[in-house]
Amino acid sequence: MNKRKPLKTPRKQAFLDQNGRCFYCQQPMWEENPEHYAKLYGLSLRQAQLMRCTGEHLTAHKDGGSANPVNIVAACLFCNTRRHARKKDLTPEKYKRLVSKRVEKKRWHGLPMMQA
Repeated sequence: MNKRKPLKTPRKQAFLDQNGRCFYCQQPMWEENPEHYAKLYGLSLRQAQLMRCTGEHLTAHKDGGSANPVNIVAACLFCNTRRHARKKDLTPEKYKRLVSKRVEKKRWHGLPMMQA
């Protein structure tokens, strides 16, 4: 199996390109200061951890996806973890639609909708 390349640089670029919002749920994320983020949005540190920015492979590494910036988006830890915990893999587009529907119904991560 190929050695994984670090995602720090493409994740950072995706975070900037997406205006600090999760690719899936469109909520603001944090990169470096969970305490500030928690205070800003009235969350506990535990809740804020769910919104930590992670690098997400659109085509999974296990399926040959690279760390090339066109294959990496920024996703909150909650969305990223949930996508990969599913019994059935969904394409990023299908997963994004599922998340969007649940966010609209306020049935996603249990956090208040945050405006950046």
